[in-house]
Amino acid sequence: MAAPAILLALLLTLVLSHFLPLLLNPKAPRGSFGWPLVGETLRFLTPHASNTLGSFLEDHCSRYGRVFKSHLFCTPTVVSCDQELNHFILQNEERLFQCSYPRPIHGILGKSSMLVVLGEDHKRLRNLALALVTSTKLKPSYLGDIERIALHIVGSWHGKGGNITFCEEARKFAFSVIVKQVLGLSPEEPVTAMILEDFLTFMKGLISFPLRIPGTPYAKAVQARERISSTVKGIIEERRKADCCKRDDFLNVLLSTDELSDEEKVSFVLDSLLGGYETTSLMISMVVYFLGQSAQDLDLVKVHTIPDQA
Repeated sequence: MAAPAILLALLLTLVLSHFLPLLLNPKAPRGSFGWPLVGETLRFLTPHASNTLGSFLEDHCSRYGRVFKSHLFCTPTVVSCDQELNHFILQNEERLFQCSYPRPIHGILGKSSMLVVLGEDHKRLRNLALALVTSTKLKPSYLGDIERIALHIVGSWHGKGGNITFCEEARKFAFSVIVKQVLGLSPEEPVTAMILEDFLTFMKGLISFPLRIPGTPYAKAVQARERISSTVKGIIEERRKADCCKRDDFLNVLLSTDELSDEEKVSFVLDSLLGGYETTSLMISMVVYFLGQSAQDLDLVKVHTIPDQA
């Protein structure tokens, strides 16, 4: 009788811990917490067209309004689809609100990630990120690097029969540019392809159900991050051994500072990839898509393109 009693106690504890926030926060917005443990995460993660909110948000907004409560990634959550409220939150970050990811995602990002740390640690890492942007823009080779990477990506399309998935190619381009500027690696180097493969696994598991069981996207993402960390640490060690052969990239900036531990430096490299990978590639893909829908706008771009004077 002891085993069934223990099991029943565990189930009751699970149910109470799941629904207790509903009782403790009577002034919270209307909404639903879904099932214990799972919550509404699976519905939230259901794929949908990029030009829609998706069935989960559309259904909840129609039922509860544009601000509602839910239970996502094992965490009680208030979801806002209200533009004015979102603007207010972003304007008052670090004053009235703290920016953070759900706790299970911390296991993928790492405890030293700029997306996880708060307060002074976050400010310190953010200042380094600004230094990266500034130093990159000042490099004479910056535009030349971008052009060479673009030509390399376009050149790889030959022999593919004219069938390519442009958004994937845009992701490769964004990734290659970031890796070149941060680590000084060119697209042709084998280590670049190795980091890309692990990074794609990392991205697939970043927004997935947080179940750390071998074979799940979440578990694979944690392992992929560990492999990326090991690769970056290896690059750092090689740079330190070849101190006389400094490269013109941001890794030199990181190595020259004593403010960060090696783990923070590795996390910063991963944050740099994460911050520019999806945003840049999505913007490029959307520009190409809409230009393809409008011959007039495409002609305007061609007219205002500065020809090569060389």
